[in-house]
Amino acid sequence: METGEKYHAIKVDTEKCMGCTHCMKTCPTEAIRIREGVANINPDRCVDCGNCLRVCPVDAFYMDHDALDQLQNYKYRVALFSSVMIGQFPEAYSEGSIYEALLKLGFTHIFEVEQPIQLLIDSIREQVDAAESKPLISSFCPAIVRLIRYRYPSLIDNLVLVNAPHDLAAAYALQLLTKEGARREEIGIFYISPCSAKMAAVKRPLGEKESIVDGLINMNDLYSQIMKVISKKEEQDTSCCRDQLTHDGIVWSLPRGEARHFKRKSMAVDGIHNVVKILERMENDDIPELDFLELKSCHQGCAGGILLTGNRFLTVERLQKRAKRYPVTKDCPITNCNVQDLKDKLKINPIQPDYVFALDSDRMKALEKLQKVERILCQLPGIDCAACGAPNCHALAEDMVQGKAKMSDCIFLQNRYLNENKITLARATKNLEKAWGKNRFDADCNKRGGRNEGF
Repeated sequence: METGEKYHAIKVDTEKCMGCTHCMKTCPTEAIRIREGVANINPDRCVDCGNCLRVCPVDAFYMDHDALDQLQNYKYRVALFSSVMIGQFPEAYSEGSIYEALLKLGFTHIFEVEQPIQLLIDSIREQVDAAESKPLISSFCPAIVRLIRYRYPSLIDNLVLVNAPHDLAAAYALQLLTKEGARREEIGIFYISPCSAKMAAVKRPLGEKESIVDGLINMNDLYSQIMKVISKKEEQDTSCCRDQLTHDGIVWSLPRGEARHFKRKSMAVDGIHNVVKILERMENDDIPELDFLELKSCHQGCAGGILLTGNRFLTVERLQKRAKRYPVTKDCPITNCNVQDLKDKLKINPIQPDYVFALDSDRMKALEKLQKVERILCQLPGIDCAACGAPNCHALAEDMVQGKAKMSDCIFLQNRYLNENKITLARATKNLEKAWGKNRFDADCNKRGGRNEGF
């Protein structure tokens, strides 16, 4: 269970941020406001989906991660990564050459996290078969798990309670290294993450006390490091590192990678705004009869992760071609590990809802505030211009009832108040500066925005 202060992988560089509203408008949980000309993230609502980082024209969003120097703290240095990392490299580089490059960078052991995937498939099937309320929702994408926990808490019991593939692979790697005589303190397990949500999930996992992963590496940064040392000619055989990898594992993080195991009784949705629409329909019992629902925050699944360098469509194509060279999971028995121990580590505790969207913890007060929101909306123009520093009129109205904004923050109402002499020009100017900062509206030919954002 998540304890203590919430951790978020995404940060804002206030020196770079120009308060352009792109991030605020794309955020699926309305977690961002513009204050004094800078994006401010509400940590209670952020799900680390990374949409803000994806649309920012000035790269003002960034993520904390560990440097490769940390490898030197361990005798055994394990690289964990999803198969999508292989898919982003040009086809001129084989999977073996990518593995060799990782060894050159200082890793001693390499594991793609989708092995042994059969344990995960079996565990999900068991829960789906035993579930009274369906469909069960995949817990693979941590951004979606947090989205449900915050915004759709009534669906929290529909989540599959299993660990993510990187946790399974980490436990598998620990087992193998311990068999070889390594002590836990000598082993450093580094997860090479394709997105910010998985980084946050490692730092503050849901359903378990802590992750056994020791370090996080940005996949985008590591890609650059690999390209510096990679060779097109393989010098050693690294196939033993992939002896538990299967067709099902390679495509697991792609659309229908999970859902395909439930045939017609399943549905797969990718892209967080598409997921929001499905979850809203699910809350209203307006979806077909299903056993399993696969939801992924990024378009094309993890192939569209914000920390991938390659084109997501090409990545999917390469992975599908690569998967054809590998056996299906049922033809690849799990060996060299304690299967029961891994099954036990797959289980997580029930995830508790977090009612961050509630207007008040007291139900009667929340109802009163909701009615006040409706009254305020009657006064607002309803054009969702975001000039107030909130993403839309409804968000501004909610901010008002929570004491975080005023009616005069709306520039249209402010103009009316000026005409009616209800506020002074100085007061109106100060209201604008609260959202956009001082001197923001001075003439400046170097400003970015609109057509010149790509320059």
